[in-house]
Amino acid sequence: MKNWPRTPLLRNSLEPNPISQFIRWLREAEQAEVPLPNAMTLATSSRQGKPSARVVLLKEVDERGFVFFTNYESRKAQELRENPLASLVFCWLPLSRQVRVEGIVEQSGAAESDLYFSGRPRGYQLGAHASPQSEIIRDRSSLEKRFKDLTRKFEGQDVPRPLHWGGYRVVPGVMEFWQEGENRLHDRLRYRRDEAGNWVIERLAP
Repeated sequence: MKNWPRTPLLRNSLEPNPISQFIRWLREAEQAEVPLPNAMTLATSSRQGKPSARVVLLKEVDERGFVFFTNYESRKAQELRENPLASLVFCWLPLSRQVRVEGIVEQSGAAESDLYFSGRPRGYQLGAHASPQSEIIRDRSSLEKRFKDLTRKFEGQDVPRPLHWGGYRVVPGVMEFWQEGENRLHDRLRYRRDEAGNWVIERLAP
């Protein structure tokens, strides 16, 4: 793990756009060799407001938002159908940094999901077909048998993307950049959209 210089996080050092600032920090986490810098906690909730969270991998980020892929029949997907709002948390402990994202969630288009799926390792593609994600299964051997059956079924041909698998995009409305400070006086800089849709940067007390 590479050491990274720690300096106070100042408002005038931030990019005017939070996505650009996030990409800068993500690249610095990669340069510092932080393990799985694209790992993020995804928090969703049901229609009744019951929350759940899990770690998933960020696969794409641009001005439109943060993209991850999953089974559309999983618990997270069911909750997103009921309540299309989510929070993300990126935590880069070696850099003493954290990023929080809050926003609406939209399903990726089929072409985008097809393109990503086609580049996945073949075993991952077969696994997407084999696993009824979040459902109760009898035992592991039944899952492994289904994987082997699908391996034979698609032998010698491309594995198509299952219709129940694809991407989601979290479109941010609020993003907060946190950096550890001395004496627990941490830096917290929040971006939020104003009524005109412009990004406003505000400092929060730690």
